[in-house]
Amino acid sequence: MVSKVAVVTGSNQGIGFGIVEELCRRNVEIVYLTSRDEERGRKAVKSLEDSGFYPKFHQLDVTDETSVKVFADFIKEKHGGVDILINNAGFLDPDFYKTTYEDAKKVIDVNFYGIVLIQKYFFPILRDDARVVNVSSAWGHITNIKNTYWIQRLIKDDLTYDDVHAFIKWFLDSVKDGTLKGEDFIDNSVVAYRISKVAISALTKVQQKEVGRGISINHLNPGFVRTNMTRGGGDMTIDEAGLTPAYLALDIDQSVKGKYFWFDKTEVDWADFNLNIIDTFEVFEKALDEAKKN
Repeated sequence: MVSKVAVVTGSNQGIGFGIVEELCRRNVEIVYLTSRDEERGRKAVKSLEDSGFYPKFHQLDVTDETSVKVFADFIKEKHGGVDILINNAGFLDPDFYKTTYEDAKKVIDVNFYGIVLIQKYFFPILRDDARVVNVSSAWGHITNIKNTYWIQRLIKDDLTYDDVHAFIKWFLDSVKDGTLKGEDFIDNSVVAYRISKVAISALTKVQQKEVGRGISINHLNPGFVRTNMTRGGGDMTIDEAGLTPAYLALDIDQSVKGKYFWFDKTEVDWADFNLNIIDTFEVFEKALDEAKKN
């Protein structure tokens, strides 16, 4: 029997670390903890080993095509394929309320184009019944966008990769030339992060439609988790944050595809404009502001 192989991107700390720990706890045979920085990655593995879990480590920078290809080639040669792929690597706007082009591009490169690169090299080695989990956010729900043109283009049934890439290009071009409008968003905080997560959620729909082979691809809001990214703000631990990604990777029926889940394993309509998530944003942003002061 072939051992099940799981890969979690951006997993030396935070939510990714919690996901690796939960997959190990759930007895997935081979779990790869990955990190851009090898020293930090190996330190994270040692921490899990001290707790009785034994993930493997491989260096991975999702913004570096060579790094992604080298890892994919290694996995193919060593294991033949991947059963679980969790796209978790992420980066938050350094300044919550001011978006520079350089910062916006870095957020987009990690959060969105990182998944695009992973898709290019890892989707060909996914096993036929593999599961992919894209870690989005509450800020990835379509209600974060107020621009009618982009709302309609992103929620249409025949959404394409070109549509999602055009959305990203519109954002970066708007930041670069100074034409970005605050009224296009639910509010003006962490705009690049919101755009990247909305794009990830939209991309999930296209990936699921195109990939075939019985593979399931879902996306989720992992919740407001106490991590370095949130400056220690949050009402969930990283252990708790690992539960729903593991549920989507291991427990949910294989027929569930292209769906959006909340941190409590509840399926949510990504395009439901009656969904009240404003309170979630306000609590999150208030806690982030408080964390910045400390």
